Amino acid sequence: MVPQSYPGVFGQEPLAERDTGYVAGVDIGATNLRVVLADGSGAIVARQSASTVGTRDPQQVVDLIRISIDQLLEEDGLSRNSLRAVAAGAPGVTDVNAGIVIATSYLLGWRDVPLQAMLESALGVPAAIDNDVNLAALGESHAGIAQGVKDFVFLAVGTGIGAGIIVNGTPFRGIDWTAGEIGYMLVPGAPEEPVGSSEPGALESLAGGEGIRNQWLRAWNPEKTRLPKELTATQIFDHAVQEDGDPVARAILQQSARLLAYALYNVSLVLSCPLFVLGGTVGMHPALCNAVQAILRQREDRAHCQVRCSILRADAQLHGAIRMALDAAIAAQRRGITR
Repeated sequence: MVPQSYPGVFGQEPLAERDTGYVAGVDIGATNLRVVLADGSGAIVARQSASTVGTRDPQQVVDLIRISIDQLLEEDGLSRNSLRAVAAGAPGVTDVNAGIVIATSYLLGWRDVPLQAMLESALGVPAAIDNDVNLAALGESHAGIAQGVKDFVFLAVGTGIGAGIIVNGTPFRGIDWTAGEIGYMLVPGAPEEPVGSSEPGALESLAGGEGIRNQWLRAWNPEKTRLPKELTATQIFDHAVQEDGDPVARAILQQSARLLAYALYNVSLVLSCPLFVLGGTVGMHPALCNAVQAILRQREDRAHCQVRCSILRADAQLHGAIRMALDAAIAAQRRGITR
């Protein structure tokens, strides 16, 4: 059964009762850095964000993280000694065991960045890192709509498309850390030409946020629509579901939903998972979620899966980072590593 409510804290193992320490969760975006401070139960007590526009150097990002955490601790009257661990998500392929960001999108351009070691050096506490979509899946598993669900897929639809796969309660990352890159999936109607690693994949070139916008630009005709030429994916969906919905916008909504539904159907056949959680700025739009659900209901004879929108929304990655940081802090306690 899929939980319908969120209690606000993790139901997993907290820090030891005698430990009043805190952990930090970090979401590193190409344009924005978000940092939260959480107590030993996983409840967020403070948050801060900073711009990363034009900041490509990893050390500068780590410095921003350190400054943000110090400011959050200071604002809450806490010392640095109260910090027990930190975890961060990056938008790219991440080797969790080695603590290395292997590659990110062109907006950051990172290659083989030892982010875990850099965070530990800057903050003096255990650190952990993962791909941001994997962290979002972990967040939904421990604090969101997928609580109690051992097998599910979190689908992040933003500018592009990526998936975080949870199998038997644990993130499945693949042998080369690229499991879930379904933006490159081939589906009917998608481009079949091979693309480079820094280029949009076949599926996301049509059904990702930028792909949807490009669909609109190609279809836009002043004789067929009164809407402006420059619209975002979510604005297109807004116009599609209005009472006098724009016919071009409706067609693009249905095309995008069909492609995503095909992708989810195919993944469901392989993994036999009961739940898909839609996240990301585009994926959480109710019109898209409803349309995907309707298409999948037509194929329930083979794919028995539910589709739900994230209830953690943009905080899914941060909740996943908190959970990972708590795990790192608990592991350090067990090894006898204390501040």
